[in-house]
Amino acid sequence: MSKVLVVSDSHGLTKELEVLRERHLSEVDLMIHCGDSELMSDDQVMNGYLAVRGNCDFDYPLETTTEMAGWKFFITHGHRYSVKTSIMNLSYKAAEVGANIVCFGHSHILGAEVIDGTLFLNPGSIRLPRERVEKTYVILELLENRINMSVYDLSGRELEAMASEFTLPKK
Repeated sequence: MSKVLVVSDSHGLTKELEVLRERHLSEVDLMIHCGDSELMSDDQVMNGYLAVRGNCDFDYPLETTTEMAGWKFFITHGHRYSVKTSIMNLSYKAAEVGANIVCFGHSHILGAEVIDGTLFLNPGSIRLPRERVEKTYVILELLENRINMSVYDLSGRELEAMASEFTLPKK
């Protein structure tokens, strides 16, 4: 079993990203930042985060893939895929790269859904959430054929009503 922390759209926050890292470092195997950190990639605050470039960033890759516990992740901010309108373009890219899990941000709206056997996850924003009051991030627990999602607010309180379990085929 592996765990992955996913955060996005921190827009200049530094202390908060350090707190998340320290709070969860011993329990997660990977920390993903889906862009719009507004920090440079060599900023110490970003140490330990696998990060991509948002529309407010400069020196990160636009997108990346990684594997964890047999699951393939595609990570992007989402602005180049028009995710505020639809995730159709993103779903085409996910199929193209063979991703099981797609992590993205940009809309600042917390959400997760399975489409054609792929989990699409937006952890919301820890700075400027939309459609929710809580400033959120997510931890995924990667199991053999399912993924458990836990949602947390910035203070570390689990939002238990937002937890979900997804059964997916590994690709």
